[in-house]
Amino acid sequence: MTGPVEHPPKAPADGPGPPAAMPVLDAAGRQLRAPWAASIAGLLFSVLFTAALALVRSEQDETVQSTAIVIGGLYLAPFAGIMFLWFVAVIRDQIGEREDRFFATVFFGSGILFVGLLFTAAAVASTPTSLVEFMGGAQPSPESAALLRALGYTLLFAFATRGAAVFMIATATIGIRSGVFPRWFALVGYLLGLVLLVAVSFNDWFILVLPAWVAVVSLFILRRERVRR
Repeated sequence: MTGPVEHPPKAPADGPGPPAAMPVLDAAGRQLRAPWAASIAGLLFSVLFTAALALVRSEQDETVQSTAIVIGGLYLAPFAGIMFLWFVAVIRDQIGEREDRFFATVFFGSGILFVGLLFTAAAVASTPTSLVEFMGGAQPSPESAALLRALGYTLLFAFATRGAAVFMIATATIGIRSGVFPRWFALVGYLLGLVLLVAVSFNDWFILVLPAWVAVVSLFILRRERVRR
């Protein structure tokens, strides 16, 4: 009699499992979502936005002004918007499950609205210079240039600032509800948001309230993280 026939072991029916996530990528993702990342993004936004605004609004001779518009409108303003989006994303990630859905929606929506209007205003303000410098077109007439400047001004100071004001108020509300900000800090955010909502009609430089607020929030988060360590 022959002995029992041995069969080779069968491979698992489900096949090999999904590859494990790379530790390096996981670590990089955690670093990008860390609180200090929001602080860096917020501070970079404050510097880039202020510099872009100063360059685009500068009143100099035509050659120097064209260079200023190219640097401010085509380079600094877009990167300022990117840093702002990064700031918003990290703040939302840090709040997590503690966020109020209503105010979180207002916070996120107003931030996206502000960045969209900022990009549009920068594009409109840079159009005459881009036409001449990069496309070899003729210099637009004074009337056309004035119309484009007026459109860019309206987009930034009449609409984007209102979105920024709502963003500040929503940020203060989320901060106080989640316990991230002390009450006095949130009240200052409410006050500055109302100033930006109303007073920019009287003096357009009040828009700098936004980068100042973002910078203060960034420093506040950075200081809190250092205390925790």
